[in-house]
Amino acid sequence: EEPHGAAPVGFLQELPSCQSARRRRGGTQERRPALLSTAGSRGAGTLLQDADDCPAREHPVCMAEKRRIRDSQQADTERLSRWKKWRRTSSKALKKALSEVKSLSAYLVLWRHDIHNIEGKFGTGIQSYFSFLRFMVLLNFVIFILMFSFVTLPTVISKYKIFNSTIVYISSKNIEDICTIYEPSGNKGLVYFYIYLKDLLSGTGFLEMTSLFYGYYSIDAVSISIMNYNFPLAYLLATFAYLALSFLWTLKRSVEGFKHNLVHDADPFQSYCNKVFAGWDFCITDPSAAWLKHCSLLYELQTDLQEEKLKQRIAERRMKEKLRIYSLRIFINIIVIAILSGCFYTIYRVTVFSQENSNDIDNANSQINLLVQYLPSMVITLANFVGPLIFSFLIRFEDYTPAFEIKLTLLRCVFVRLANIGVLLFSLWSQISHCGSDKCKPCGYNYKLYPCWESDVGQEMYKLMIFDFIVILAVPLFVDFPRKLLVTHCSCKLVQWFGYKEFEISDNVLEIIYGQTICWIGTFFSPLLPAIATIKYFIIFYVKKIVLIQTRKPAARPIRASSSKFFFLVVLLIGLLLAFIPLGVSIASIPSSKACGPFRNFNTSWEVIPNTVLEFPTGLQQVLFGMASEAFAVTFFLILCIIMFYIIALAQAHKRVVEELREQLVLESRDKMFLIRKITEAQR
Repeated sequence: EEPHGAAPVGFLQELPSCQSARRRRGGTQERRPALLSTAGSRGAGTLLQDADDCPAREHPVCMAEKRRIRDSQQADTERLSRWKKWRRTSSKALKKALSEVKSLSAYLVLWRHDIHNIEGKFGTGIQSYFSFLRFMVLLNFVIFILMFSFVTLPTVISKYKIFNSTIVYISSKNIEDICTIYEPSGNKGLVYFYIYLKDLLSGTGFLEMTSLFYGYYSIDAVSISIMNYNFPLAYLLATFAYLALSFLWTLKRSVEGFKHNLVHDADPFQSYCNKVFAGWDFCITDPSAAWLKHCSLLYELQTDLQEEKLKQRIAERRMKEKLRIYSLRIFINIIVIAILSGCFYTIYRVTVFSQENSNDIDNANSQINLLVQYLPSMVITLANFVGPLIFSFLIRFEDYTPAFEIKLTLLRCVFVRLANIGVLLFSLWSQISHCGSDKCKPCGYNYKLYPCWESDVGQEMYKLMIFDFIVILAVPLFVDFPRKLLVTHCSCKLVQWFGYKEFEISDNVLEIIYGQTICWIGTFFSPLLPAIATIKYFIIFYVKKIVLIQTRKPAARPIRASSSKFFFLVVLLIGLLLAFIPLGVSIASIPSSKACGPFRNFNTSWEVIPNTVLEFPTGLQQVLFGMASEAFAVTFFLILCIIMFYIIALAQAHKRVVEELREQLVLESRDKMFLIRKITEAQR
């Protein structure tokens, strides 16, 4: 075939895209088609040259052309030297091995098949919850490995003298003997079974001096062969490491979710087109997998259409209807504020009552004493359970979109759950630090009630996590399954009106974030708490899966996963930032216990850092002190501002490029219509 001739310049200038460019740039476009042709030929040559290095199967051509390219590549290979042949063969083998490892690793993803089934049956909104739960399991497992490797394992090795290791104790200096008395309440003599059960639930008794709590790690250093392991420094750095790891990992996932959310919100029509024309996975060959993918796309389209319908209804509202809705929302928000205030005040009064009366009750009334001790945990758990139910009921009358309902309900529940932890810690700190001068003068804290206050705080966090887990298991057993039996076997209209309960995503996400915030705060006081959290979330996954399939029904209004995942992680970051506050106060402000723990020879836990820096060489000390000075902080802040301004300018430039590309797509469609019209006229 003879090559087609180039299109005349005059015809190219008649295209709508060329005319739009001329109007936008002042009419200097006479030579642009020729330049575009020259640049296009050069670009095509470069692309073809780069494409020669790709495997034949990756070329977008027919099979006959792929065979010709493969034969050409094999002929070129024969003319290469042995070294180049070996490099090319090794590169292909490495790429193939990496591709197979990547495909095999997909089958090793935790709960991959289960989450895939949930996505197809109940939509991507509920699937995002179970993916979030899987992320929590992995995060807590990594935190457990970190704390176990650098805190628990060296202690166990030294106590059992493995690898000829020994424990190094440093004698206390300038500390009164009364501050070093710590006698844990162990079980002696004949012990009943319920005592062990009480200790298991409260962390006292036989659990108090195990590796679960802070008081067990009362060593100053570990000597392994010729290495001296600074245990207090390792304990503090491990704490900073798990907090930094949690922050960076959560932030990374939040940025990924933000990108997807930004792309979706930028152009809803584009998202709709992607689902219709590019949403199917053509690699699916299993009929059941194809059905699951079909159901998933159906739920996504249903969510899009419902949100568009709600937006249209909002746009058509009249002034009278708007006033009614806004008045109703103001009234409901007043009710929400009253509920939050009542929860906070109740938690505060109950905590103060428990702290004042738990040690005044006679030992004969051990059950009453136990009830008083656990009263704050019970009330907090009750508030966490009842509050979200009330908020989920009230949100239905405010007429928001499903995605915004989740966000608003989450924000309201966050204040209940996380503020409850703050009130509890504030009450404990008031009893530990803010006591009478006679009680706190020798040691700096209330050593009579709290000889090892870090272990006491760890026990409170342990009890909160255990009670939260018990409630999560009790609700399906005593509420969901009996409700299902009543709806299935009872024909009463009232029972049928209640029906099956919907799977509320906001409530379940808040359960995870609440428990994870407890874990972040309590890991410093209980290093093995992440192991308990890992087991807890692992069991919760299967409990929630059974509850979802057997006793719940899909939401009447499906939820979009893209915005939900992002918001879940943002709320998780709020919980992490909240955990920084009590940990920072405990490490830097409250005097450390003088009777237990690795920091008993320091005024505060943070004091181990400057003491370690003073042992460095003089030059390194000057560098570190310079980095901690105000001059370095100001310079670093200015550099960060410059980088931030550069990134903002780069983002604006990218935004303009995206807008021009979108405009170019529109112009190309007009060019196609113009060419079709010209061809039709020529044929006539």
